[in-house]
Amino acid sequence: MPVPPDADASPPALPPEFHDIAKRVNNWGRWGADDEIGTLNLITDDVARAASAEVRTGRRVPLALPLKEDGVQTGLIPGRVNPLHTMVQINQELFGPGTVATSDDAVTMGLQTATHWDALTHASHSGKIYNGRPADSITAHAGARFSGIDKARHVVSRGVLLDVARAKGVDRLPGDHAVTPEDLDEAAEFGRVEVRTGDIVLVRTGQMQVYLAGDKHAYGYPSPGLSVRTPEWFHARDVAAVANDTLTFEIFPPEIENLWLPVHALHLVEMGMIQGQNWDLENLSTACAEVSRHAFLLCAMPEPFTGGTGTPVAPVAIL
Repeated sequence: MPVPPDADASPPALPPEFHDIAKRVNNWGRWGADDEIGTLNLITDDVARAASAEVRTGRRVPLALPLKEDGVQTGLIPGRVNPLHTMVQINQELFGPGTVATSDDAVTMGLQTATHWDALTHASHSGKIYNGRPADSITAHAGARFSGIDKARHVVSRGVLLDVARAKGVDRLPGDHAVTPEDLDEAAEFGRVEVRTGDIVLVRTGQMQVYLAGDKHAYGYPSPGLSVRTPEWFHARDVAAVANDTLTFEIFPPEIENLWLPVHALHLVEMGMIQGQNWDLENLSTACAEVSRHAFLLCAMPEPFTGGTGTPVAPVAIL
């Protein structure tokens, strides 16, 4: 499995095509100089109210992977550890014999370990994070001073499943498939759904099937994912957030040689749009196909870790 260049080496400069896209999708200052939530501003009261109208049957589809010690992480990213669950109290009678007993537990884990949201501060480039703030505002003691995941307090909106794999008539996309704007258009047409301002878009590649089958190494590499061309598609439609069913979110290895995580940088830094990874969209794909409807109410509230650059999330789609 390829790894990014040595951090001590001089990395190649971001290419001109990256900066050209960055200029076209940049949202710095759009919601004011003090803004810390970016495109989540697009989820207005009216958008949330309209999203509730997508609930027809009340069928609820959970989209999170189980949090377990043998999870999706392989050790490639230092410190991003799978959940270690420990019992710290078992049936303890705190107030004396014969009183009510309680059990407690604790977890150690990376916040981006399993099904999660990336905060806007998860990526930086050229020394900047979203809205032009300095990347060194993220510190070892306090974490993210600005735009931490705790600022994303209302991630409930209309969800739209763009089932790229099913639209192409396959169980999952091949590992070298970069999801393009044309693929997103095809999936929207297949699902007879229009992406609206403030929507949360879920992009299904089918790659989650590899992990669910027990091969987490093959799940991570090679992996289909979003092309560097897709941020402009989301920007043009004023999408509030995007998540998918892969480990790296964007195609891996990258489609442009030595340009690592460009979609992360364009979404998080330039657009101010949170993104999610490791979302299990398999049951949702089946449910949407059964009812011939690919829009729903999506509840995907982040855990409000103060200063966090990401967070576990347990999203639920309500059809």
